[in-house]
Amino acid sequence: MIYRIIGFLLLIEAAMLLCCSGVSLLYKGDDLLSFLYSSGICVIVGFLLLAIGRGAERYLGRRDGYVIVTVAWLVFSIFGMLPFYLSGYIPTVTDAFFETMSGFSSTGASILDDIERLPHGLLFWRSMTQWIGGLGIVFFTIAVLPIFGVSGLQVFAAEASAMAHDKVHPRIGVTAKWIWGIYAGMTGTLIVLLALGGMDIFDSICHAFTTTGTGGFSTKQDSIAYFNSPYIEYVIAIFMFFSGTNFTLLLLLFTGRFKKFFGNAELKWFFVSVVLITIGIAIGLYLTADMDAEESFRKSLFQVVSLHTSTGFATADYMTWKPILWGVLAVVMLMGACAGSTTGGIKCIRLLILAKISRNEFTHITHPNAVLPVRVNKQVIPPSLRSTILAFTFLYALIIIVSTLIMMGMDMGMIEALGCSISSLGNMGPGLGDLGPSHSWNSIPSAAKWLLSFLMLLGRLEIFTVLLLFTSNFWRKN
Repeated sequence: MIYRIIGFLLLIEAAMLLCCSGVSLLYKGDDLLSFLYSSGICVIVGFLLLAIGRGAERYLGRRDGYVIVTVAWLVFSIFGMLPFYLSGYIPTVTDAFFETMSGFSSTGASILDDIERLPHGLLFWRSMTQWIGGLGIVFFTIAVLPIFGVSGLQVFAAEASAMAHDKVHPRIGVTAKWIWGIYAGMTGTLIVLLALGGMDIFDSICHAFTTTGTGGFSTKQDSIAYFNSPYIEYVIAIFMFFSGTNFTLLLLLFTGRFKKFFGNAELKWFFVSVVLITIGIAIGLYLTADMDAEESFRKSLFQVVSLHTSTGFATADYMTWKPILWGVLAVVMLMGACAGSTTGGIKCIRLLILAKISRNEFTHITHPNAVLPVRVNKQVIPPSLRSTILAFTFLYALIIIVSTLIMMGMDMGMIEALGCSISSLGNMGPGLGDLGPSHSWNSIPSAAKWLLSFLMLLGRLEIFTVLLLFTSNFWRKN
């Protein structure tokens, strides 16, 4: 059954590659053949996998869900890198895979030093990878699974955060389709608004894809700063914020359940942190940089929302600001936005629960016998979920520390190694130091690129989904 599902997903990827070949044909690019060859390879392998899985038992267990999610991301990235590699614009497998994994994981880190040299077809595919990966290839899987007569619940449980999916509909497939509808609707609306702001239609589509997918790939080397438009910056900042919101909450908002939306504790945490950090950095920029009040606020708002939602667009090189300001932004990169969104990072809901656990510990010290449940949205968080959050946060910090040390062993500077680790695991895009928003990651060693690609996958699939496959217990029959 896993072979059949992956095979079907490859056929979907082949169709997407053909769409990009249409773009290449329209703009008379020299990348047309690379898309046709890549699509043909996907079709051949896809039908081969469907043939291998013919007559499979119509059942998926919990373990199968974890395998499908991880394998789907790897397969999409391996076959998705073919247009970059076959066209010759990214001539090494390492760089082609890194760029594609950065796309599908909606990270946004790039090895390209001259993005505008790429033909339109490759630029479109680069943006489409982030739109596909933003809300999850798995939602495509959920739409596909009913064809095979199996449930998508196990796959959804593996891909989505345990705190992210409230059942707004008894059938998970219906919920997924509603969320995809909102996702597509937001993308279409943003395309129109960007076009009204002076972007041409091609750039509008590409930037809408990477904004709602919170990926951060741009068609310009200078990212959003290239357009030098306050209107475009404010519009993208607003849509980045909404893309960082739990899509289940957005579904409640669009179905008229306003009380649940505005009363959500995680959303309040996210909104308040964006407001306070934006004001703090804006004041800092106004006092220390050559900016007026409006520009200070705009640059601050854009960078805070961009990094808070792990998008990674840039309108300024924050490494040229005072160290305290980019230090605060590094903390923002760790935080992330809401669970159940297209973003990376630790996520606000986990930070909220950790804050409440920490507060309760102070009370326990003076009142050892007190029973102090942790409540979020008037619901008690069970001990098992609290343990999972503590384990996740510990692993998150441990992976960053170990990865930083490994890359320092490859002669990378400490700030650069730390920034790359935080950015890759949090699916952010820009790093720190010489790998900040004004620089590509082309200069880092090849071994580091493979390590960072793995971190991108870990971060996108919430760590446990991937690491579970490396435990012996997972593979035991009983």
